[in-house]
Amino acid sequence: MAENKTKPTGADVTAWLDALDHPTRRADGHALRALFERISGEPAYMWGPSIIGFGTTHYRTDGGREGDMPRIAFSPRKANLVLYLSHYDGYDVDLARLGKHKTSKACLYVTKLADVDLGVLETLVRKSWECGGDACA
Repeated sequence: MAENKTKPTGADVTAWLDALDHPTRRADGHALRALFERISGEPAYMWGPSIIGFGTTHYRTDGGREGDMPRIAFSPRKANLVLYLSHYDGYDVDLARLGKHKTSKACLYVTKLADVDLGVLETLVRKSWECGGDACA
């Protein structure tokens, strides 16, 4: 079975965020890092070349693939801030109150933090952290 490509790299998170070209993405990245660190109590680690993760959790898919991943994470990409959060009971209700965003099966996409309610975002991150990296109800 193929090995998971996304692993902690040991790269400097602050330097990586400081090197982001877009000033809003850079500022939002630092703000998300502070939020995630405060909620998790964990330091930020680079996972792969562009994901900033906090804590770890072990996963196993129905197909038998398994590995480790960040318990919560985000990535300030060129087009969006991508947040990797667990689904929990009430996730959809909280998303409805968040503000401008998009979702996929595993990701929450926000163009900029100014577009969302930061209190609701904090709730999403906190509840996701409490789930431990798995979808929980």
